[in-house]
Amino acid sequence: MITWAHAPAMTAAFLASLVEAVEALTIVLAVATVRGWRPAGLGALAGLTSLVLIVVALGPLLDRVPLHLLQLGIGILLLLFGMRWLRKAILRSAGVIPLHDEAVVFATETADLREQARRHEARLDWLAALASFKAVLLEGLEVVFVVIALSAGRELLVPASVGALAACLLVAGVGVVVHRPLARVPENTLKFVVGVMLTAFGIFWLGEGLGVAWPGADLAIVAFAVLFLAAGRAAVVVVRRPTAEALP
Repeated sequence: MITWAHAPAMTAAFLASLVEAVEALTIVLAVATVRGWRPAGLGALAGLTSLVLIVVALGPLLDRVPLHLLQLGIGILLLLFGMRWLRKAILRSAGVIPLHDEAVVFATETADLREQARRHEARLDWLAALASFKAVLLEGLEVVFVVIALSAGRELLVPASVGALAACLLVAGVGVVVHRPLARVPENTLKFVVGVMLTAFGIFWLGEGLGVAWPGADLAIVAFAVLFLAAGRAAVVVVRRPTAEALP
């Protein structure tokens, strides 16, 4: 049964999966625009099938890993994963690197596929399906990793999976209806929030693996999230300030 105690893991999984699903959808739509829905759909289906096989094959192995080692390893990986997202979100918010624009990605991917069409017309369906397959598989693997990481040893697999599945179904449904990239999704804001949450979970699991008794138990995750959110917003101001002072 899912309760309010599961909300942090479910929310983190939902937001992280939302970002990954939007990025995968952009490439699948580009393939469909250039070559039609058949290669795009077949590639996406093959990617989803591969994901299921990977989860089925590797899932039972997790039960054989001692809990503290699993929490320690996932804590380290989740911390690095979250900090990477948070770093990019900070730099984009500060204007140091450009914002990720799904419309631009869609246009670029479409142009690349059309260029391949001129060079390899006979093989284009295979190349288009491969692009769709890689997008779904790679982004899907990140979703699987996030779900497993958020649920390590805390009976949170079902809530995290529900959050991830809801995000993927939402993006897929909207994509089928509108047939265009979801360029209006505030992706950098989502990545900022997800980076904060994943980093908070990473610190928490790392401490759990090392045997740390966090004050407030799971509520420590919320405290870490607030801390990283404040630090991230302060970092945006600090990083942006030299740029503003350099203007005439």
